[in-house]
Amino acid sequence: MAPMTRALTLLLFFGLSALLSACASPDASLPKVGHVFIIVLENEDYEASFGSDSPAKYLQTLAQKGATLTNYYGIGHASLDNYVAMISGQAPNPATQADCRTYSDFVSKGTASGGQEIGTGCVYPPNVATIANQLEAKGLSWKAYMEDMGNNPNRESATCGHPVIGERDRTQSAEKGDQYAARHNPFVYFHGIIDGAACAHVVNARDLVSDLRNTDTTPNFAFISPNLCNDGHDGGTRGPCVDGAPGGLTSADRYLAEIVPQILAAPAFKQDGLLIITFDEADLDGDYDPVAHTFKFTGGDATACCGELPGPNMDPNTLIFGTVSQGPGILGPGGGRIGAVMLSRFIAPGTVSKKPYNHYSLLRSLEDTFGLTHLGYAGQEGLRPFGADVFTTPGG
Repeated sequence: MAPMTRALTLLLFFGLSALLSACASPDASLPKVGHVFIIVLENEDYEASFGSDSPAKYLQTLAQKGATLTNYYGIGHASLDNYVAMISGQAPNPATQADCRTYSDFVSKGTASGGQEIGTGCVYPPNVATIANQLEAKGLSWKAYMEDMGNNPNRESATCGHPVIGERDRTQSAEKGDQYAARHNPFVYFHGIIDGAACAHVVNARDLVSDLRNTDTTPNFAFISPNLCNDGHDGGTRGPCVDGAPGGLTSADRYLAEIVPQILAAPAFKQDGLLIITFDEADLDGDYDPVAHTFKFTGGDATACCGELPGPNMDPNTLIFGTVSQGPGILGPGGGRIGAVMLSRFIAPGTVSKKPYNHYSLLRSLEDTFGLTHLGYAGQEGLRPFGADVFTTPGG
């Protein structure tokens, strides 16, 4: 074969291989899930949520009706880095670890291995994709349902609500009537969403009830974030939420008892649905200094699983909330053991999986379900997606 012909053949071969890899097909070994619903709660370790003393009794009854993932882990502390990882596979950076109290642009210095953007900041540049971008490119639908978003229109919009670039995030704390937190809405941390038509898919959670009525109006991927009281972030042992509700796991469990039956009764869920309930991270203990506005972490679960990589943006000398960071989990390598519950007609009641998973595993599993390529650390070599240990009745 002539050198030029051989070179052209190799070029066509590798070009076709790249094209095929970009157009992945759903994993044939997985059940044919067509609608995924994710509810993310806040700041509880596994024992607090699933132990015998837990006030989350409804969550525990749901676990009996589906699968419990006993070794599911967060990937960092505090909140935002976990949410970002769930939809993009991007590892923490100092700004997302600190929950982006100022809504700043991510200043990129390039891309490292594993599809990791190098730099620090909050709002990732347009070249950093999310599962939302992937779904749109494949002609599949998605929506993010944010409780309370836009209730105070002077604070944030009811559609794709986020602070102004470079300004203080006023949603860091709850107010009466509006307990929305932008940091629990990962979609507004990507220019690939907030700068275009995709922004319209990030809506107030009140839209969920009407969207669930028909299969045609139910998105293939629904990400549900309760407000700061109903996700358990506020209240609990710290006193009541701003609206007087108890908060903590008590309010989170009440929220689940209200919203989950509506999801389970939806035609789309009955047809081919999967509901995933998890937490962003385990809780960390610490002391707040009201003068310095710092939070000194003193303990808690910052363990990791699954060979989690720290990413290219971890600086061991960085102060996060007044604490010298020791990795993605501030006090350690991860976000701690949190657990997850999954319900579907493809899962036998009472299923228990002890295999290790984390938020990157979640993203990888969703991408496999919808036939998408793996973003960021969802593509980490050896990372296990949900398998036969979870989907125990794959034929439905």
